[in-house]
Amino acid sequence: MIHKNKDKIIIGLKKAQSLIGKIQEMVEQNQYCVDVMQQNLAAVGLLKSVHKQLMEDHINSCFADGMKSNNQKQKNQLIEEMIQVSNLYNR
Repeated sequence: MIHKNKDKIIIGLKKAQSLIGKIQEMVEQNQYCVDVMQQNLAAVGLLKSVHKQLMEDHINSCFADGMKSNNQKQKNQLIEEMIQVSNLYNR
C-alpha cells in the first residue's frame, strides 16, 4: 500500500484526535451547545479530508494496480469495495 499523502493523513488524524478530546472536555464541562457542535463539525471536516486523501491514494495505487490484472473476479471485488466505501461515506 503506497500512501503518497501519508504525512498529510497522519497530521489530519492527529488534529482530529486532539479536537475530539477537546470536544469531550467541552461536553464534560457543559459548555454551550453551539460551540460544541461547531467544534464537532470541524472534527468531521478533518476526518472527511483524511478520507479523501486515503481514497485518492487507494485509487492511484491499490485500485489502479488491481484493475490492470487479467483476473475479472479481482476487478469486480475492487469495484464492489469502492461502491461499499462510497455508500458508507454518503450515509
